[in-house]
Amino acid sequence: MFKVPIIPVTPTYVGKHDRLDLEAICVFACIGFFLDDRTYYQGLRTIKPAFQYTNTDAPGEKWFSWYYAPRPITLSQATDEFEHLFEHALGNKIGNRKVILPLSGGLDSRTQAAGLKNLGHQVHAYGYAFEEGHNETHYGKSIAQVCGFPFNDWIVQRGYLWGYIEKLAKLNGCYSEFTHPRQMAFVERYAMLGDIFSLGHWGDVLFDSMGVKEDLPFEQQVYVVLKKIVKKGGLELATALWQAWGLKGEFLEYLVEHVKKLLIEIDIPHSANARIRAFKSLYWAPRWTAVNLSVFESVRPVAVPYFDDQICKFICTVPEKFLAGRQIQIEYLKRRAPKLAAIPWQQHTPFNLYTFKWDRTPFNWPYRSILKIRNVFNNRRMVQRNWELQFLGEENTKYIERYLFENPAFLEWIPKSISESIYNKFLHSDAVKFSHPLSMLLTLSMFSSLSSRTYL
Repeated sequence: MFKVPIIPVTPTYVGKHDRLDLEAICVFACIGFFLDDRTYYQGLRTIKPAFQYTNTDAPGEKWFSWYYAPRPITLSQATDEFEHLFEHALGNKIGNRKVILPLSGGLDSRTQAAGLKNLGHQVHAYGYAFEEGHNETHYGKSIAQVCGFPFNDWIVQRGYLWGYIEKLAKLNGCYSEFTHPRQMAFVERYAMLGDIFSLGHWGDVLFDSMGVKEDLPFEQQVYVVLKKIVKKGGLELATALWQAWGLKGEFLEYLVEHVKKLLIEIDIPHSANARIRAFKSLYWAPRWTAVNLSVFESVRPVAVPYFDDQICKFICTVPEKFLAGRQIQIEYLKRRAPKLAAIPWQQHTPFNLYTFKWDRTPFNWPYRSILKIRNVFNNRRMVQRNWELQFLGEENTKYIERYLFENPAFLEWIPKSISESIYNKFLHSDAVKFSHPLSMLLTLSMFSSLSSRTYL
């Protein structure tokens, strides 16, 4: 019996590498991950989450479906249960091994720091910031200092991608575009820190509201999901590919119907937030988030406590009013690690978990005014996104143009005119909007290099 977790850490592929699934690839180009169990090939599929199989050639049987059945509990009771489940997940997955812990200014890594500290685990933490970017590592450094963890602070360097892109393509199979997994920049440094990674992925999805009204009509839920998953510039690239390959109908209509079909299958009619959260956990988590965990797994085993089956089941029974605003994680940190709760919360700086509700006008005016003055005097634009370091500048241009315009296998199935159009718009029109489609073209170029197939 082969039983797949509710959110699997590692994708499992079954089938054969036959004809390309062009419709699926267009969706991939648009949103950055493959939907459902689709892949690059028509005959290759991923094993679905929360299914069990007698063997991978036989149809599976679903052993868990996302649901929403809120219990009459208080926030305090919900926090009690979270504390037990979360710390059990941490201890169970890590055992006696030394932990490698990425730390940022958010809540997910901070809750892990609190849990690991209280459980007495040996931990070595690290954080990274962008070259010429904001000093993001000071949050992680502060958390590590309070917990007594050793801490390494690293800088993501301009153009690091080109030295690692071929290795990254083999690790993630080109099932994720290449400018998001900046952890690749330090892949050779992790092993010396410890024995197992503890990663905070997906806590921000499970333990927060999706930001919609609970009674939002289904058709509007579809629109919200599309808005969340469609990347800037992604629709333009996908439509261009769809037309170039002569696929039937219109791409947008195909995508809408595909999302609608997947969303309606989630039997949560009375909570729009719970249904959208379930959609993201079924499709986004295993097909995008988990794909990029392959970088960590190439060095050391990984533990992802928020992927734990019991935590997923717990979420299905917690009233939405307690999930909104990250309340459970905040209460947990106040209880278990009050000194960590007092460290500024990055998205609400300079406010912390006790004061963040004051992060509104006019109470945040003084800080915002100081920040604005500081930026004026610095007289330079701060790097905020990985693509700015990997795509901008003369040296990066050489590599981009090599992969887009000098790769025969890529040019065999992606019309050069599409790459030229996207690249020119990135350079001369809107770099922010067209950074995603440019990165997707780079991903498809790497895929064509790894695969020695005839494409159409």
